[in-house]
Amino acid sequence: MTDRLETMSIFVRVVDEGSLTSGARALRMPIATVSRRIGELEGKLGAELLLRSPRGLTLTDTGRTYVAACRRILEDVSEAERNASGEFTAPRGTLTMTAPIVFGRLHVLPAVSAFLRAFPDVDVSLELTDRPVNLREEHLDLAVRIGPLADSTFIARKVGEVRWIVCASPSYLEKRKAPKVPGDLADLDGITFQSLMSPQNWRFGSGRQEITVPVRSRLIVNTAEAAIDAAIDGLGFTRVLSYQAAAAIRTGRLAPLLQGFEPEPWPVHLLYEPRALIPQKLRAFLDFSAPRIAGGIA
Repeated sequence: MTDRLETMSIFVRVVDEGSLTSGARALRMPIATVSRRIGELEGKLGAELLLRSPRGLTLTDTGRTYVAACRRILEDVSEAERNASGEFTAPRGTLTMTAPIVFGRLHVLPAVSAFLRAFPDVDVSLELTDRPVNLREEHLDLAVRIGPLADSTFIARKVGEVRWIVCASPSYLEKRKAPKVPGDLADLDGITFQSLMSPQNWRFGSGRQEITVPVRSRLIVNTAEAAIDAAIDGLGFTRVLSYQAAAAIRTGRLAPLLQGFEPEPWPVHLLYEPRALIPQKLRAFLDFSAPRIAGGIA
C-alpha cells in the first residue's frame, strides 16, 4: 500500500510540474525511475494515463479521472495522519494561507506574527499575491478575500469592509478647485490604478443612485503604491481602496474627496473549505486573528 501511495504521489507531482523532467527534479529522483514508476502504474491499471510528446505531457481522459482520485486519496491519507498526530486536538503543524499584497502586509502579517508568538507549535506559510488563487488546487488552508464573493461551498468569515475613496494632496487642492460632485473630476488631473478601475470612466454611488463619470487620466499605473505616491507628489487625484491610502490620509499627505458619493463598501472575508473536522491550527488562527484584522481595517 505504501508503494502504491508513493507512486500516486509521483504521478500527481509529474502532472503538476507538466513534464517528467520537471517532476523528477521536484521529487529529487532520477528521471528514469520516475518514468519507470509511471509506466508500471499504467501497466497495473491496464490504461494509458499520459500522452508524451516533445511539447510535454497531456492527460488522457482516464488520466484526468485517475489524477483527481489520487488527489482525494492522498488528501484523505494526509488528513488521517494529521489526525493521528494530534493536529485536530491541539494547534500544531503548518498553516498555509494567501492574502492580497498590500492588505496582507498591513493587516494580515501583524496578526500572523502575533499568532506565531502565541502558538509556538504552529508554522505559517503566507503567500502575498494579487492573483486569483484556488484554495483546493493549491492546497491552502485559508485565503483573505476583498470584494463580493461568488457563490461557493467555502465558508466565509467577515472581518470588515473597505471603501473606494478619491483623494488628492493638499498642495494640488490649493492650485485646483476641490470637486464637490463626481462630474467635477472631468476638469481635473486623474491618476488611475488600472487594476482597480477603468482609466476613462469611474463609477460612483450604488443601485439607482449609481452614475458613471469621465476622467482624464494623466497617469496610469499598475500598483496602488505608485498611484498614492503620485498623488502625494501633487500630480492629481487618485482612487484606491481605503486601507491603501489610510497612512497618507492620517498624516495629512492626502485628503479624502467626494465621500458622500462613494460606492458600496467591499467586504473583507477569511475564506476556508468546510470540513468534517477543522484542524485546530486553522480554528485557532481564525479565533485569534479575526478580531485583530477587523480592528486594524481603516
